[in-house]
Amino acid sequence: MRGSVVDRNKSKRGQKGYKPAWAVVLELPRGADGRRRQQWTAVKGTRKDAEAKLTELLHQADTGYALRPEKVTVQEALSLWLRDHAQRVRPRTLDGYESKLRYSIYPALGRMALRDLQPAHVQAVYRDLLGKVSARTVKHVHTVLQQGLDYAVTQGYISRNPCKTLTPPKPGRKEMRAMSPKEANAVLEAARATPYYGLFHMALYTGLRRSELLGLRVRDVDLTLGTLHVARGMHVLHGGVVTYAEPKSAKGKRTVALTPGNAVVLREHLVSLEAGMTALGVAFTDDTPVFSWPDGRPMLPDSVSHAWVNLIERLGMSRICLHDARHTHASIMLAQGVHPKVVQERLGHSTIAITLDVYSHVAPGLQAAAALAFDKMLAPDPLAEKAPANIR
Repeated sequence: MRGSVVDRNKSKRGQKGYKPAWAVVLELPRGADGRRRQQWTAVKGTRKDAEAKLTELLHQADTGYALRPEKVTVQEALSLWLRDHAQRVRPRTLDGYESKLRYSIYPALGRMALRDLQPAHVQAVYRDLLGKVSARTVKHVHTVLQQGLDYAVTQGYISRNPCKTLTPPKPGRKEMRAMSPKEANAVLEAARATPYYGLFHMALYTGLRRSELLGLRVRDVDLTLGTLHVARGMHVLHGGVVTYAEPKSAKGKRTVALTPGNAVVLREHLVSLEAGMTALGVAFTDDTPVFSWPDGRPMLPDSVSHAWVNLIERLGMSRICLHDARHTHASIMLAQGVHPKVVQERLGHSTIAITLDVYSHVAPGLQAAAALAFDKMLAPDPLAEKAPANIR
């Protein structure tokens, strides 16, 4: 925030009886319509008094107390929350918060005085959003708005949070689609002719998230031991800014074993990538992204997802997204009797409870197999029944 000292009687300077009337003008955040906004504060006394007042208000601006509560709009209050919240969350998280407010809240409520905001106003926005986006997205918007308005309460802009009395829509369970081994092989066979074959193969054979795959560097791969180390993920923020961040949980930073076949595909991919970069005079180093273009540019998330969808559509498979490759990897492993703890470690879930909950669709088959094994273990031995009674 910036400000200045002005003389409101400047036009009368030089006239008889002229007396300066000092005021401090603060430049406020632009309104929801993009227009410039100012806050004027009259100051009694000399210009020196006005300059002291300006210094005071600018200092208050740095701590979030510069605006008069009755003048604060919904967008101004939430913008201040985002500013002060920036150091507490990851850049991608902050970008998500800002995006949800920009597209869902500001158009409808941004210019409204914060003190006039009522639960009914917010509920009306939720109803409108439910006709355009999923209940899960509306719930996320509610969470972000509630946090922002909690901050406004702490700053003294409002005395209560209008969101506290609202119950956001309850999202249904997100449908998960796991491919069969036959479908997975068909996808990989079709991907051979594309630049994404190595990436799609890794997605199905390791269960890594898209961000984790794109965050891999050459140094993170050990083809001698047949392992890779997940140390970061790639994210693209609003405006196309590419950023890398460590996993959210300690379990997310992990070492994943490669299958022999996957190691062969990865080796061929890296050899091809190095040859292509060398031909273009681009350095191939330990920091080179494993999945990048020969000119050194990393593959981007949206491009990768679009390539996957196009491939799936050509094969006539419907409603299978790239993230379903991760589900496929986990489901096949669990169906083959791999212990859920191992699957949890490969996927990077923070707890085994998450793994068991997400892949509960596999549980019936596992339970049936376990019941049969238990029955077999405790079933009477037919030979023992035929043995003479005096044999012990």
